[in-house]
Amino acid sequence: MAAPFVDTARITVRAGNGGNGAVAFHREKYVANGGPDGGDGGRGGSIVLVTDRNLSTLMDFRYKRKYVAENGADGSGARRTGKDGKDLIIRVPEGTVIRDAETQQIIQDMSGCARYVLARGGRGGWGNQHFATPTRQAPRFAKAGLPGQSREVVLELKLLADVGLVGFPNVGKSTLLSVVSKAHPKIANYHFTTLMPNLGVVYVDEGVSFVMADIPGIIEGASEGAGLGHDFLRHIDRCRLLVHLVDASGSEGRDPVEDFEAICAELKEYSPELASRPMIVCGNKTDLLFDQEGADALKEHVEGLGLPYFPLSAATHQGVKPLIQAIAAKLAELRECMANGATEVDVALNVLAIKSGRLDVAQRELDELVRCAVGKVQLKAVFEHALYTPEEKRAVLQMLRSSGVNYVKIQNMLSGHGARVEDVRFASEILGRNVGIKIDGGIKTLAQAEELLAAGATRLGLTATAKIAEEALKNA
Repeated sequence: MAAPFVDTARITVRAGNGGNGAVAFHREKYVANGGPDGGDGGRGGSIVLVTDRNLSTLMDFRYKRKYVAENGADGSGARRTGKDGKDLIIRVPEGTVIRDAETQQIIQDMSGCARYVLARGGRGGWGNQHFATPTRQAPRFAKAGLPGQSREVVLELKLLADVGLVGFPNVGKSTLLSVVSKAHPKIANYHFTTLMPNLGVVYVDEGVSFVMADIPGIIEGASEGAGLGHDFLRHIDRCRLLVHLVDASGSEGRDPVEDFEAICAELKEYSPELASRPMIVCGNKTDLLFDQEGADALKEHVEGLGLPYFPLSAATHQGVKPLIQAIAAKLAELRECMANGATEVDVALNVLAIKSGRLDVAQRELDELVRCAVGKVQLKAVFEHALYTPEEKRAVLQMLRSSGVNYVKIQNMLSGHGARVEDVRFASEILGRNVGIKIDGGIKTLAQAEELLAAGATRLGLTATAKIAEEALKNA
């Protein structure tokens, strides 16, 4: 029997504590008053996540949920440093997202990271050798080791695929995957045959291939928990292209156009950004057509929306080859657009959700926007500082820091005045060095620009004149 597919897990990790410093004195024949020689404690072991391509689920975390690294050993006499604690390596599947269990903020996305230190071990304490002074020549105390980091995290597995298959249950998604790849998903003529995501590699030509993901079917009302709900939609979050399969034959008594619109509505309910991804629509089960009217209406409706439409019969392999070639061509086009397109992408914040206290909603939408472009283009988040209270400012900036944006543009869209020095300094302290700060608005003098740069700004917007910006950056 196949192991169940587990794509979420909640675990507790604790890095090792640092060893204590030693209180000791040098004792040797013919050496009077040898002085303090207590050694330092060893470093505690860290919790390290490593991606493993041989893993495909989070099944291992169902049975073990607490991970504790080794403590550092205490120091000893003769200035001997204690042994460092051994790092604890935790292997996770590629594509795992690590979130903080309390705030739900993303800590790290393991899809582009082979190794990540989740919790650092504590530093070892100093031995009494460090505390000797001319007036305190025999210190009888040492420093204790620092505790290791401890945190509770949620692991979410999001499969890595180029193309995601979506549609109602029993429209032929698993059949299509089995036809175009060597995957062997379960296929039967009833709803929800597929209970776990399936991946297949589709070979188009020499050097041309892509990964296709088949997820369990979605039904109307999935956003309210109907069917299997939206749980499995996370596995197509990273897909650049969606292939929407519709039963064009209406074999189950449903209207194809209504089916298409119902699935699009459910995708939008889950994520507006996901619903806006490039899509190819397939009218499947053409071998069962008794009335061409429904299929023609679907084709007319889809093409009216500007989407490509392909008639298909996955069971008899009719129309499969043109579809695969079209998918490969579209993926190549998307790669080219990403390579030659904009170098900068605006990332919008859901101000309404933040002001109403729904930070989890704002975080989820921000993560979805960032996920598609991170590592490929510069990500810019607009931070309208005048809209938020001090508590909201801190929460939003922490959200931006953990999301992966490259820089934050601070502006005030309400009054038209630029960012104040205290706002820039406050943002710089929270964002750290990895996130740049761009100022847009209200820079009129060279002294103003230099003051903002000294407070932590790294870029000046177009509202500063070219001369002011050039002089300020040169002086900085």
